[in-house]
Amino acid sequence: METTIALAGGEDAALVAGLTKSLLEEIMAATGTRHFAFDAGAVAGHFRDFLRRGGYAAYLARQGEETVGLVTLSETRALYAGGTFGIVTELYVRPDLRSGRIGERLLESAREHGKRAGWVRLEVTTPPLPEFERSLYFYQTHGFEIAGGRKLKALLS
Repeated sequence: METTIALAGGEDAALVAGLTKSLLEEIMAATGTRHFAFDAGAVAGHFRDFLRRGGYAAYLARQGEETVGLVTLSETRALYAGGTFGIVTELYVRPDLRSGRIGERLLESAREHGKRAGWVRLEVTTPPLPEFERSLYFYQTHGFEIAGGRKLKALLS
């Protein structure tokens, strides 16, 4: 079946929330830890708010009427990067459709979006765990290189 990739809008908030939930559940199942609390209504609201504020985008992969994949992008700036760049914040393809080039097409949409926005690069983080070696390999085969470091967080509330 043909896959189409399209920029998501506010009307797609529930779809984006559902795919994000699937991604987070898969990560938590792989690691055996509940890293994320998930509230579909809150995620949909955040999505609409992020779109309204700008510097954020999402692309959806569809096969017919079914949404089968998602990539979300957030714009940021850093001196080390030499300017404005994008971060792939979520990338998800339904497991039974992986290795079918949908992820590759979503990444290509992300690259094109970044070029139009004047970004100097894209970054993505995968956990440094054996469970995510396939994700690391996927990104490396699509032009990403290891930049070093580990992702850390500090909650502010």
